[in-house]
Amino acid sequence: MHHYVRVGLLGQIGRFRAADGTHYPRGARVVCRTARGLELGEVLSLADSETPRADGALLRRVTVEDDLLLDRLARHREEAYAACAELLHARGLGAVLVDVEHLFDGQSLFFYFLGETTPELDALTEELGALYDAKVQFQKFAQTLTAGCGPDCGTEAAAGQGCGAGGCSTCAVAKACHAT
Repeated sequence: MHHYVRVGLLGQIGRFRAADGTHYPRGARVVCRTARGLELGEVLSLADSETPRADGALLRRVTVEDDLLLDRLARHREEAYAACAELLHARGLGAVLVDVEHLFDGQSLFFYFLGETTPELDALTEELGALYDAKVQFQKFAQTLTAGCGPDCGTEAAAGQGCGAGGCSTCAVAKACHAT
């Protein structure tokens, strides 16, 4: 079953195949695997299933544990925005920082600017990306998300793999969310 889903900060719309064949209603908040990584999305509608092409996989609905992760990612996203804005000002770069996007996988960090991208701006964002990943230790966090919350997360098929049929309360992702 395919759905049209809006994903990412900029609201890109794609066609996603439900990994478990579920029909998700309009407005459902879902986790999708895209070419960029794990992203959150909002279901817009069912898509024509005759076309085999998909932009990714719709893995599952957003859970309570996911909301805890999202809160943590939002805090770190704000920190990354403030750090970038401060460095832009300190280095006298005229770029306008519009926003920062942190994908649900915890590994991918995107900075959005208005205007021309200069080598100085590229160097600044690479520096921030490396510093930010090291500071909040998202490498391990991203591995946990990838390994612990795949398409079967929260189902009986995942029982014994960190997730049970009752949800992800015992999942390593919930534990990672509470780690500091």
